[in-house]
Amino acid sequence: MHLPNAVQLVLFGAGGDLAHRKLIPALYDLHREGHLPSEVDVIGVDLADMDDASFLEFACDASDSLGRFFPKDADAENWAEFAERLAYVQGDVTEDDTYQRLQMRLEDVAPDGERPHRVFYLSVAPFLVAPIVSGLAKAGLLADTERDRFVVEKPFGRDLESARGLDALLVKEAQESQVYRIDHYLGKETVQNLLAFRFANAMFEPVWDARYVDHVQITVAETVGVEHRGGYYETSGAMRDMVQNHLLQLLCLVAMEPPVAFKPDEVRNKKVDVLRAVRPITPERVHEVAVRGQYGPGYLGGEQVPGYRSEPKVDPRSATETYVAMKLEVDNWRWNGVPFYLRTGKRMPRRVSEISVQFRPVPHRAFPAGADEAFQPNRLVLRIQPDEGIVLRFQAKRPGPSMLLQPVAMRFDYEDAFDTPPEAYETLLLDAIRGDATLFMRADQVEEAWKVVQPVLDTWSATPPAEFPNYAAGTWGPAAAERMLARDGRSWIEPLPSDPMPVGTAPEAIAEAHPGTVK
Repeated sequence: MHLPNAVQLVLFGAGGDLAHRKLIPALYDLHREGHLPSEVDVIGVDLADMDDASFLEFACDASDSLGRFFPKDADAENWAEFAERLAYVQGDVTEDDTYQRLQMRLEDVAPDGERPHRVFYLSVAPFLVAPIVSGLAKAGLLADTERDRFVVEKPFGRDLESARGLDALLVKEAQESQVYRIDHYLGKETVQNLLAFRFANAMFEPVWDARYVDHVQITVAETVGVEHRGGYYETSGAMRDMVQNHLLQLLCLVAMEPPVAFKPDEVRNKKVDVLRAVRPITPERVHEVAVRGQYGPGYLGGEQVPGYRSEPKVDPRSATETYVAMKLEVDNWRWNGVPFYLRTGKRMPRRVSEISVQFRPVPHRAFPAGADEAFQPNRLVLRIQPDEGIVLRFQAKRPGPSMLLQPVAMRFDYEDAFDTPPEAYETLLLDAIRGDATLFMRADQVEEAWKVVQPVLDTWSATPPAEFPNYAAGTWGPAAAERMLARDGRSWIEPLPSDPMPVGTAPEAIAEAHPGTVK
């Protein structure tokens, strides 16, 4: 995809938290590195009482404190160039007058000659998406199906029915090709690297199937609680907030077939194929393949932290889950019989996102008795955050006169190999400007993801939990999640530490730190 010569980016919700923390710093960093078109205008729209000058001050504070470059002191010239491109329209997005004034402002700042591409970024609450899209369409701001597009933040509905309703409204006002459903996880360099790792390296793809892979674990753990998001989280929960989007996207990247070409619809078609192949979960099987949890009070970093029900704006008797573990199976030729275990939770011991691919053990161990007491099957760990990288665990002989095997690691670190990678929003904003939808979700992909989790949500809604809270803050989740894997003769693999265990570590220490060997 080519970068257009001229772009107008309209940021709805420009005075909000996401714009301040992520979007404006990302736009400035893109400008600083020369990635934006030579003719670019950024127009903020918000109900907040600001004018051009106060919006500029707001944007400067965001870029200075949260961007990768610092405009006030070390980068004054670049900041001055970027600041000239900022403008602001104050207005209520539910009123027609706002779109009329926005249209006039767009025409005022448009360069002479070619009509610029327009990207409308909806950094707003879900209930405002419909009136904004309708307002843009009514004002004729989505009329050019090739050069006008809009970006919608998750959540895409709160269940299958509402997602279908939202999609019906969006495609009523615009073409599907104009809708860019964003999941910031897909913009992370390490997530994108999954495609490069799998399809640009001949040595891994031949063993990437049920013949060699025993199972896959995907963990996305957070140390934080709900903080100031209690009101939102009460209507969402971990299944809607994390599993339906982030974790299922990672599953798709691990399990998808090789694309014919790296083109948007080709890649997205392969992801949809994975979701369609996930074995449906019947209500009778929910208790076997899905576990929910809610954190109680506990300790993190040596400090006591409250339970979820004591967080601000949370019902003291809340039944909202802050932890989910699931077992999914992909019924196709490549993955038949290979379980995918997914888990995510808040108030976990460590902040970590990683994918662990555990291979089958060797069919026969020919070594002397006692030589392989620390034996563990080969494991490939794709670390998404923090300490981004890839770790391959395999067996090696310990130095000494006897044949003793020990798991060791080969590690690739992003930090050592590359400069600081761009933020996810930088990548996704630039792709939206280019018109490259590869990393954005299509309507059918969203719908298929909801189909995977909807039976679990329905069953949980009909049977409120009696045991909440069922795990202490600072632990890896409820005991029921361990039992789910134990029934399969497996256990959860504790995420890798920042530094691999050195050669010479005692076998019992290795086994304790990294359980998960097939029993």
